[in-house]
Amino acid sequence: MKRAIPSIITLCALFLTACGTPAAASTSAQKQTTLTVFAAASLTDAFNEIGKAFQAAHPGVTVKFNFAGSQTLRTQIEQGAPADVFASADMSNMTTLESEQLAGASQVFVENQLILILPPNNPANITSLQDLSKPGLKLVLAANVVPVGKYALQSLDQMNTAFGSDFKTRVLANVVSNEQDVKEVVAKVDLGEADAGIVYISDAIGAPNLKSIAIPTELNVIAQYPIAALNNSTNKNLADTFIAYVLSTDGQATLKKWGFTPVQ
Repeated sequence: MKRAIPSIITLCALFLTACGTPAAASTSAQKQTTLTVFAAASLTDAFNEIGKAFQAAHPGVTVKFNFAGSQTLRTQIEQGAPADVFASADMSNMTTLESEQLAGASQVFVENQLILILPPNNPANITSLQDLSKPGLKLVLAANVVPVGKYALQSLDQMNTAFGSDFKTRVLANVVSNEQDVKEVVAKVDLGEADAGIVYISDAIGAPNLKSIAIPTELNVIAQYPIAALNNSTNKNLADTFIAYVLSTDGQATLKKWGFTPVQ
């Protein structure tokens, strides 16, 4: 007797039973989600590290950062740029977005302070804060609409009291450019286009080749950084999860590593 040959239909049925259907395979695949975070430029190093840790803990999630001056990021959000989280270097820009109902309730997640940075070879031979008033010195600051630029002017007000009533005027006469974010200030000093710049401590840590001079607490400014989920976010639960991670012990430890002062 001849053995029956399985039909093509029977073979197909056996194959699909063993291997599963394409639909079943795609259902089991990890859903891919992108979380967009708008963050102050000074957070670049710390948040890049936090983003990698967050992605590792949440398979299928990609954290996409947009780093710039807080005032630039606020304007982009106001103009409809899609984003899920906003981390600002000052309260002012965040408060504006909250009042416009573009951001949810914010909370301060970290603090920062100022420091004076110098090129590696220190061509102007700056040894103290008082040297900032030396004629001909090239100083670069962030613009006064940028949080770090605003804080630098506040610090100079306090130095004015300590070093003489015309100290701030003489220092500002040495300003050769006003940049749109703190990383541009760092770059100018690093390239030797300026003799000094006032930035955040976190930025000095991120540029270890530069020299620095500390600004005493009584002459410094404490910058508070708020963070919030944006109301137009399409990933609100994930945005809240990211914020919770930033506020967690691990997130705060990373921020401390990069020179910030944790608040938790």
